[in-house]
Formats: sequence, C-alpha cells, structure tokens
Amino acid sequence: MAYELPALPYDYAGLEPHIDEATMKLHHDKHHQTYVTNLNGAIEKHPELGKHTPEDLLRSLDTLPDDIKGVVRNNGGGHVNHTMFWTIMKPGGGGEPTGKIADKIKEDFGSFEDFKKQFNETTAKQFGSGWGWLVLDGGKLKIVTTPNQDNPISQGKYPILGNDVWEHAYYLKYQNKRPDYLAAWWGTVNWDEINKRFETAQSA
Repeated sequence: MAYELPALPYDYAGLEPHIDEATMKLHHDKHHQTYVTNLNGAIEKHPELGKHTPEDLLRSLDTLPDDIKGVVRNNGGGHVNHTMFWTIMKPGGGGEPTGKIADKIKEDFGSFEDFKKQFNETTAKQFGSGWGWLVLDGGKLKIVTTPNQDNPISQGKYPILGNDVWEHAYYLKYQNKRPDYLAAWWGTVNWDEINKRFETAQSA
C-alpha cells in the first residue's frame, strides 16, 4: 500500500482531560485509517501517482484524473490533516506560545489571548464539518477555515496549525458544545512542533 496510518505519538489517554481516550481511539484508529484506506484505493487505479506524497497530490488536484479527484481531495486531505493534527498536540502541552511563532502572533494579533479568541470564534462559525487553520499569507498570519477535509495546501498556503471541528473530534466528550472543545484544545498544543511548521511556512 502506498500510504500508511502513522502511529499516534503518545498514548490514547495522553491528552486527557482535554481530549478523552475513547475519542482518540475512534479518531485515530477508525476515522484516520478510513482516509488512508480510501486514498490507497484511489491510487490503485492510477499506480503512477503512488510516487507522490499526499501533500503533492493536494497541491495538484486539478491535474488528477477525474475519476479519483474527489476521493483524493477528501481522503488525501483527511490523511494529511490528521497526520499534522496528531503531531501538533502533546501530553502536557498548551500554555503560552514560545519561540518565533510567539513573536509573530504578538506582532499580527496583538496578543496570544486576542489570537486565541479570534481563532476560536472564527472556527466555531465553520458551518458543518471542517477545520480552522493558521496560515502565513503575504508575510502575515491569517486565520482561515475550510469545509470537510480541504487543506490550505490546495490554495498554496502551508498550514502552521489546524484544529479539527468535525463532530467526531469532540462529540463524545463535548456533545454539541463546539466552543467548549475549542477552548479546551489549547491545553494540548505542542508549540515546538508549531514553531517547526512556522519555519517551513516561511521558507515555502
């Protein structure tokens, strides 16, 4: 198989109490695995595409064969989004941002609290399933949302961080209270990984 489910880099209960163990098991083992399985199924129809990374496939969606374009957009996006998602969280995470991303957040949003408030409010308003993202656009940090499993890579933007607001990401613990989940999620954030992604965005 061309693509594989990455191992979760911590225990299923590692993000408690912010994200519960049962949600992590379903989210990683079932939902993410399904995206990988479906992406591989699409690539089997066009084996020459298997040499490309999922990110490369998302960057060039318009060039893909019509019969798999939608599958790759949805499932390749799901694979890339979740692969990032697991790494930008860690046990004992959260707190104030550190490093260069901390300085840039202060420069572009005034303060971390102002940024967090804007990110949570913007992402809470995403209709239906989707993601909230922090991207670098024209040298400035911007908050954007996408529906379903769409990734900013497809629009030429590299995601520095992203939060999953599909109901499967939070419903077992938070039910319909998406804002509560968004507020709690900051207690999981891995700022070291986000600084690495910020460097990548700057060099992209």
